[in-house]
Amino acid sequence: MSALTRNEAQHRAQLLDVHHYAVTLDLTGDDDTFDSTTVIRFSARAAGDTFLELKPDELRSVTLDGHPLDPATLSGNRLPLTGLAEGPHELRTDTRMRYSRTGEGLHRFTDPADGHTYVYSQMFLDDVQRVFPAFDQPDLKAVFEFTVTAPAHWTVLANGITTRVDGTGAEGSADSTDAGAGADGAAAVWRSAPTPPIPTYLAAVAAGPWHSVTTRHAGLPFGIHCRQSLAPHLDDDAEEILSVTKDCFDRYQQKFTEPYPFDSYDQAFVPEFNSGAMENPGLVTFRDEFIYRSAVTDTERQTRAMVIAHEMAHMWFGDLVTLRWFDDIWLNESFAEYMGYQTLAEATRFTGTWTEFGVARKAWGYDADQRPSTHPVAPAPEDVPDTASALLNFDGISYAKGASVLRQLVAWLGEKDFLAGINTHFARHKFANASLADFVDSLAVHTERDVHAWADIWLRTTGIDTLTPKIQESTDGAPGWTLTVDHRGSRPHRIAAGVYDRDPADGRALELRELLDLDVPSDEIISVGGPRPALLVLNDADFTYAKVRLDDTSVETVLRGLSGIPDPLTRAVVWNSLRDMVRDGELDPQDYLATAEAHLPDEDDLAVVQGVLAFARTQIADRYVLPENRNATLATITSIARALLRRTEDGSDPGLRLAAVRTAVDSATQPDTLAAWLTDDTVPGGPELDPELRWRILARLSVLGAVGEGDIEAALTADPSATGEEGAARCRAALPTAQAKAAAWQRLFHDDSLSNYLFTAVAQGFWQPEQAELVRDYVPRYYPEAIALGARRGPAIGEAAGRWAFPAYAIDEANLQAGRACLADPDILPTLRRKLDDQLADLTRALHVRRA
Repeated sequence: MSALTRNEAQHRAQLLDVHHYAVTLDLTGDDDTFDSTTVIRFSARAAGDTFLELKPDELRSVTLDGHPLDPATLSGNRLPLTGLAEGPHELRTDTRMRYSRTGEGLHRFTDPADGHTYVYSQMFLDDVQRVFPAFDQPDLKAVFEFTVTAPAHWTVLANGITTRVDGTGAEGSADSTDAGAGADGAAAVWRSAPTPPIPTYLAAVAAGPWHSVTTRHAGLPFGIHCRQSLAPHLDDDAEEILSVTKDCFDRYQQKFTEPYPFDSYDQAFVPEFNSGAMENPGLVTFRDEFIYRSAVTDTERQTRAMVIAHEMAHMWFGDLVTLRWFDDIWLNESFAEYMGYQTLAEATRFTGTWTEFGVARKAWGYDADQRPSTHPVAPAPEDVPDTASALLNFDGISYAKGASVLRQLVAWLGEKDFLAGINTHFARHKFANASLADFVDSLAVHTERDVHAWADIWLRTTGIDTLTPKIQESTDGAPGWTLTVDHRGSRPHRIAAGVYDRDPADGRALELRELLDLDVPSDEIISVGGPRPALLVLNDADFTYAKVRLDDTSVETVLRGLSGIPDPLTRAVVWNSLRDMVRDGELDPQDYLATAEAHLPDEDDLAVVQGVLAFARTQIADRYVLPENRNATLATITSIARALLRRTEDGSDPGLRLAAVRTAVDSATQPDTLAAWLTDDTVPGGPELDPELRWRILARLSVLGAVGEGDIEAALTADPSATGEEGAARCRAALPTAQAKAAAWQRLFHDDSLSNYLFTAVAQGFWQPEQAELVRDYVPRYYPEAIALGARRGPAIGEAAGRWAFPAYAIDEANLQAGRACLADPDILPTLRRKLDDQLADLTRALHVRRA
């Protein structure tokens, strides 16, 4: 299939105006294919040639202005349209399309819990072509209307309000209490209201016997939807989900002068979704793991709320105003990320969102920016020459770094001028397309600062600056000290520096003396009165994007008193500094663990606890310590978990206790305690085991060889859900036998019917550091077989193969050299190449840390 190039898109945008898509889908056929009939109305500004994109199972017929075209002219995914005359045109196509099992195009899922089937679209980049033909580029926006024939007991959702028309002509809307009801298995026809002009990749449908909770807010219908087997869990959380939705909606309406631009707001939680969510106008789709079947921490609830806020921001950033080409994907993702965190903190009970961002999400950006595959937040147009390369930039740079950069922009520019610039941008480009230059021009109207220069140095460059404090005590005997900042890098930073003293009443506690406002770089030497501080924290409040180092006195203070820092966001900044030092080979991983062991038992911010434990467990234990030290490292992590369990045995903090239980399970080196928990169906002192904890325990026992196929099958019988199927697949792949590994390998690389989620589950179970000798011979096999798999199954599975099936446990030169040799293959799928490039960079870093 040919990727669309930027030059081709520019030429087509100059030639065409696309007005309207009428898409008719018939979902009542077999389990593998569906019928798609499309009428596209467009105009040519001049006579010329162009092409239409589609990826059909069969192109039955195509007519242009009533004249038939030869379906055989379809080459790859392109249907040539030659000799177009200037003026209006109508194109009609009749196709048979194939359902997806990989989350691309129109994904079909049958729930093993009850046999109900659901379909939903994911059209991003070129996947709309798997559902209906299109002039598939973001700057050819058009009006979309869907007509969908589906089983009568289904409900059909789309971008606009949908109406069901049965055989008698009766009508009912998607939010009617009996929507989708039908008799005798007959089909029903649904029609959607026309959208405003939107890009092709945001057209959306979702169909099935959804369980729905509906309401009205701000004069619009709001709905949340999930599959029937999750209905009780959605009902449990419906009040919270709708409350967050309404609160964020109201806050955006206050921030933005352009009103919400669509006719409804549906949120569908759909199965086997590849991303966290997708911002389809009026029909946001989320992975349905956000409908919790088991207990979760409040930080996880905050994450769900942030995703809701993020996707809602896209209704303006990306949907109302759309990027012209994919070099400006940051205009979608960075803004939605920043606005999601900021608006959630302003409008909901989740006021500590920036702490979670700092300790967890921001690290995603830091890590991505230190790999060879890094790129500017806003890459140059020539660096995104086609859609295949565009797909690679949905990463920690476009999301986490971009949001961090915008937070720095607000600190530098001021929120009032920032919001004024945003609203000017919306007014100038609503229902149209815009670029970085357009956005910077909108900001420049409202400030005398040189926003263009700021954008060039922050958005067009790569890498991370490093800020290190230099403190000089007074030499004349008078109290006082001076501060300068050693700045390694090229960007300007507006930051705060926190000055902390020890609490005289509590040697471990620290008190904030003052916050210093700093501009870096600066020739100014800042003179500060009073004694030298026990702790100085650059980038206190985390307003900029930079690595922060501590002076020697502050390092000593942190190792003794990190938990005594009063503000959790400051503690997150300090933990990030220690994390960076470990990754850069400047701090022994054991010192990080010792600090965690000393201070996490007293930490009261759940996001900080979870972030530190995740780094310790997945990076330090599995990658940074030598194999002979791994069990001792896991013992230290288990000791931290036990301390947290003792602290929470009174039931005072169930979220913290749950995080500790999970860590204890994942870090166990002996099976006895876990086996007892599984037998008793509870952890002593709570919690009782729910499905997530049972599968987590069973997965660890599988790794340790303490259970077998019979135990896994019994667990699946008890939980015959989609999550149960994934849990069983993960456990079977984790069993420490040659037969289990051979079967798992066959499923991963040679069973092309495996869905995206089952593929991921098997891959997660396969490689285990405890089983290094057992799987050693599979490491060199991985690279050629992953390349072949990606070529057969496409970008989504290719990316999953690089992310989840990579032998990350094998921290050795042989694995590194095999991977580098693999990258020399010119035919490797781009998404797989990028993921392998990143994995090998992380492998190189792990080797460096071990040597250091």
